[in-house]
Amino acid sequence: MKRFIRQLRACTLATLLPLAPLAATHAAPPTAAANQEIEHLIVHLRNSGCEFQRNGSWFDSKQAADHLRKKYDYLLRKDWVATAEDFITRAGSESSMSSKPYQVRCANQAAEPSATWLRTELERYRSARK
Repeated sequence: MKRFIRQLRACTLATLLPLAPLAATHAAPPTAAANQEIEHLIVHLRNSGCEFQRNGSWFDSKQAADHLRKKYDYLLRKDWVATAEDFITRAGSESSMSSKPYQVRCANQAAEPSATWLRTELERYRSARK
């Protein structure tokens, strides 16, 4: 029984510890422009046809976009995202459960960190809107 309790505590800490930095940081709600950028990133991922790796498994772009949408909705409820950069850092970069970085792999290209892939698209999107 003691072993079970120790394992339960360790599991609880492993789950909650990655969220600790977020708990202390409340952000203002995203502006309309920031929300539009975040929506663009999610839709762009969905339509990209790229694969998305999280926790060692590869998922198609629709599953990846759905996953990031759920994380974004959670962050919104907690007031933990105000900008597209917040979204990338807190939702699109790594697993909040394992802290393993996400990867994106597009046709005939090497996998790259999802944070890099998302930031590149955000820069492209912002440049195109100017």
